[in-house]
Amino acid sequence: MYETKNLKEKLKLFIIILIPILITQISMNLMTFFDAMMSGRFSAVDLAGVAIGASLWVPLSTGINGIVLAITPIIAHLIGGRAEKDVPKVIQQGIYIAIVLSILIMTIGAIALDPILSLMDLESEVRHVAKYYLFTLGIGIIPLFIFNTIRCFMDGLGQTRTSMIIILISLPLNVIFNYIFIFGKLGMPALGGIGAGIATAITYFIVCIIALLFLQRIQPFKKFAVFAKWFKPSFKQWRNQLKIGIPIGAAIFFETSIFSAVTLLMSVYSTNTIAAHQAAMNFASVLYMIPLSVGMALTIAVGFEAGAKRYQDARAYGYIGMSGGLFIALFAGGILYLLNGPVASLYNADPEVIELTKQFIYFAIFYQLADAFGAPIQGALRGYKDVNMTLIIALISYWAIGLPIGWLLANYTTLEPFGYWVGIIVGLSCGAIALLWRLLYIQKKYASIKKSTSS
Repeated sequence: MYETKNLKEKLKLFIIILIPILITQISMNLMTFFDAMMSGRFSAVDLAGVAIGASLWVPLSTGINGIVLAITPIIAHLIGGRAEKDVPKVIQQGIYIAIVLSILIMTIGAIALDPILSLMDLESEVRHVAKYYLFTLGIGIIPLFIFNTIRCFMDGLGQTRTSMIIILISLPLNVIFNYIFIFGKLGMPALGGIGAGIATAITYFIVCIIALLFLQRIQPFKKFAVFAKWFKPSFKQWRNQLKIGIPIGAAIFFETSIFSAVTLLMSVYSTNTIAAHQAAMNFASVLYMIPLSVGMALTIAVGFEAGAKRYQDARAYGYIGMSGGLFIALFAGGILYLLNGPVASLYNADPEVIELTKQFIYFAIFYQLADAFGAPIQGALRGYKDVNMTLIIALISYWAIGLPIGWLLANYTTLEPFGYWVGIIVGLSCGAIALLWRLLYIQKKYASIKKSTSS
């Protein structure tokens, strides 16, 4: 990161930061995409099982990643405020937190997974795939969250290309491992969706090892000497990071878990309906990586400028991100509309599943419009370290508004499963409007602070 003087320089720097984040996020999401797509090619039962497993895993993983994401604005503020000497301790404490959270998630999963799956009205084969997909994937949780901590440090420095390189190295390996374990190649048994969990866990270990090597041997990370001196766990430092991270993680959890809740509620429908819903949601999630990446880039840029108390520059980056969100919404909607047929055919060859998937994708066009506007605004607010109100907005808009409306439409109208998607659209739209109001308020607040200190 570096200081910019005009709009042209800001756009150039923002694009330099954004493109590697975008490639990284899409590539990471493609792991789940290939899990679903390749499992669907094995059987509709395996696709449905991976769908249920992912619906339980994604909210937890994104929520924990959100807590870890606190590292990015903290590092951006330290660099902007020229306090580089504090970076090693922040990273080490972040890794401690990541390990503790990973162990907590693994323990909860071991205790609660069977009871949760038993509550769901699933075919026994689907339940079996979901359970062991999660068990095998869980082997890689600790290295995954360590990697994400290191990645947030790299991104906070503005070195987003490094994360991109690591993921681009690992993604082809994930596809190869999927091919081996799902379809039973190189002497391995054909494990279907369970094999996808094994493949993803192995990939998590690989990305963690590569990230640690980069941290130790590649500039500019090497100069920070993150592991030259070991710091003991500091609960004061944990509290400072968790004060920012927990609201971020909780807000992301509330947003992603509504999609998982919808998938779980749809377990009363046929296996083909679950498979079609998951296929449409899976592809739309890939497109969501675009506005999410804009938000992550804004966290870095806004955090850097806010840390240096250049609030007018931080505000300019916010407007750049919101403009980008509007463009992205139109772009992603066009892709979904034009490619719904070919996309549906990627996941399954069953004509019924393909037709249902196409119908779900039409609804996805509308919900991603709100997401494409709201996600960048969330990123800008994280850059200001304004995270508590975002949490409240997410809870109300998704769970108090979106999900109840979806349930009513699904159960008391002819929309049936599609009613849940209408509820998601309403919830995300309410959230986007509220987030915009909050960002404008924060920008006005910092503008008044700047004016009062300069007068």
